[in-house]
Amino acid sequence: MHHDPATTALVVVDMQNGFCHPEGSLYAPGSEAAIEPVAELVDRAHDAGAPVVYTRDVHPPDQFEDAHYYDEFDRWGEHVLEGSWEAEIVAELPAADADHTVVKHTYDAFHRTELEGWLDAHGIKTLLFCGTLANVCVFHTAGSAGLRDFKPVLVEDALGYIEEDHREYAVDHTEFLYGESTTREEIAFA
Repeated sequence: MHHDPATTALVVVDMQNGFCHPEGSLYAPGSEAAIEPVAELVDRAHDAGAPVVYTRDVHPPDQFEDAHYYDEFDRWGEHVLEGSWEAEIVAELPAADADHTVVKHTYDAFHRTELEGWLDAHGIKTLLFCGTLANVCVFHTAGSAGLRDFKPVLVEDALGYIEEDHREYAVDHTEFLYGESTTREEIAFA
């Protein structure tokens, strides 16, 4: 699968200490296992001149105090608090100065962020998604991308998960509803 680096961005979703490091409050071994495949994709995108976008899930401690219904702390416990070590991108990922970072406060990286405007301003049409969790933030962000007329492509062997079938669910439903999937081996920038 050939992708034009001028119109394709690699979106690295929530590869943060809180999810990927054994000392993180929402650590999943499947998320830690995604670090190396994601790092490989980041290196390949950098080499090709394709933009890399990192998303960071960050929660102010009082974010859900007045919540009517949506309360991630109730569902998951406190995690990736603003200013914490947990909220930082794992050190193993080769971030470059030119990479763009989007701070988000929900599962969807488009919700009340500048992501759509940044992608439009840079002429991006296709988004290659990797990161964690496959069936939560990756899935919701990819779906939101599709609804905004971007082409979402999940890189299935570079997705973190709690259980293997969660990743399969995300890939299957992405293909069914709004996008595609691929593997690292199938990706070529040209």
